[in-house]
Amino acid sequence: MDGTAVVLCEGAFASSDGKTAHGLVRHTDRYRILAVLDSSCAGRDAGEMLDGRPAGIPIVNDLPAALETLGRRPDALVVGVATHGGRLPAACRPAIRDALLRGINVDSGLHELMGDDSEFAELARRSGARIRDVRRAPPRESMHPFTGDILEVAAIRLAVLGTDSGVGKRTTAVKLVQGLNASKARAVLVGTGQTSWMQGAPYGLILDSLVNDFVAGEIEHQVVRAWRQERPDVIVVEGQGCLTHPAYPGGFEILAAARPDGIVLQHAPARATYDGFPDFPLAGVEKEKDLIEALSGRPVVAIALNREGLTPAQVRGRVSQYGERFGIPCCEPLGDGVESILSELRRRFPSIPG
Repeated sequence: MDGTAVVLCEGAFASSDGKTAHGLVRHTDRYRILAVLDSSCAGRDAGEMLDGRPAGIPIVNDLPAALETLGRRPDALVVGVATHGGRLPAACRPAIRDALLRGINVDSGLHELMGDDSEFAELARRSGARIRDVRRAPPRESMHPFTGDILEVAAIRLAVLGTDSGVGKRTTAVKLVQGLNASKARAVLVGTGQTSWMQGAPYGLILDSLVNDFVAGEIEHQVVRAWRQERPDVIVVEGQGCLTHPAYPGGFEILAAARPDGIVLQHAPARATYDGFPDFPLAGVEKEKDLIEALSGRPVVAIALNREGLTPAQVRGRVSQYGERFGIPCCEPLGDGVESILSELRRRFPSIPG
């Protein structure tokens, strides 16, 4: 645990650009989240707004309002926006400046590195605050090439891939790990993005900060490390982007390097185009499923739905529709939980304790 934090999400908590903040409100072992900063949603409970269940995390206007509401100074301000291209929105600069002036540490997962910003670096130097850029590329000498050691991993490996970016893959992966660990099984998560790091995943990499030649090797290394250190029954690997995404064609290296035994496919039925790219029609479940299975030689074992843009009745209808059409379990993890997926995993892989 790195201490207490407020999450900066100015103007974005109600959009997919707030997905890092959403993940931190729902779950993190790294911080204790005290508040979310977003003047456009101020006055609401962050959990209530996201999932209809209060989380005890208020959304407030800005950092001074957070300090007044909380009556204490947090250890860190965490940048909770995840913008296309990883740039810092201008609306977020004042809060970062204010935090550093007050000596509050700043953690960011954006591609635009806060520690390389001359103003922020100087403010941090003066106040003694720490700036931590999660997406700063590791030194090449510390990265790992692919070795083939993945073949020693005896755990069932499950990848959660998607039909788009920002579609809920990480949330479903976390719920699967939590569900398995709540039963007799032992499961670990291998995160592949900055939000997983911020949630405290003990194994992982930040895929899109790596030199391409080392991506497969780093995926393999983290899966093998999780196996050697914990000997789990199941290793769940978080996906990135999707195979067909015009900007973020993630998943190829995960299939090749982690060599999953099964795949859960995450989909948002209300989306017609890729998130942030309205001129590019979504390929959809059937095409994505066919590509995954052709590339991996392994089955898509379940479909998980993102409920955005759907009424509860529409969600139920889509769950039934996809389940019948593809002959595999389909659920909406935030509302249904993931027990139907866990049951299917135990049916397909009897080595997983029930």
